Amino acid sequence: MSLPEKAFPVSWDQFHRDARALAWRLTGNNGGWKAIVCITRGGLVPAAIIARELGIRVIETVCVASYHEYTEQGELRVLKEVTPSLMENEGADVLIVDDLTDTGKTAAVVRAMMPRAHFATVYAKPKGRPLVDTFVTEVSQDTWIYFPWDMGFTYQKPISEDHLG
Repeated sequence: MSLPEKAFPVSWDQFHRDARALAWRLTGNNGGWKAIVCITRGGLVPAAIIARELGIRVIETVCVASYHEYTEQGELRVLKEVTPSLMENEGADVLIVDDLTDTGKTAAVVRAMMPRAHFATVYAKPKGRPLVDTFVTEVSQDTWIYFPWDMGFTYQKPISEDHLG
């Protein structure tokens, strides 16, 4: 297994700041969303932060699993669909939240369920970016984001050591 060239580690503090920044961006777009639909599992943390900041009380999940190696996304399966009442009017009053859009495959599946929903992610990569309405930070396609819930406390070698030959 080979990992992408660029690593982008995100601390809990940084993720919280970025999720709040996303909430700030969404305040200008708020069309009276009645619910957040978060894409699990990555969307759970930003959805909680955004729900608090925007005063949204209903949080629903859509569970999409990708069976893959870390270098390649495989087949997608919807493990849990959205409550049908939230899909009325094609999700026009729903905010979809995820941590990241990478290839856009998961986003496309969820977007097809609620094409009129507002789709927001904390981070976006170029392939997935066209499917997202609002995001905070764009990273290159070859960047691997290490989210705080995936990491422990370990020594990080300096970037320059990665490029020594």
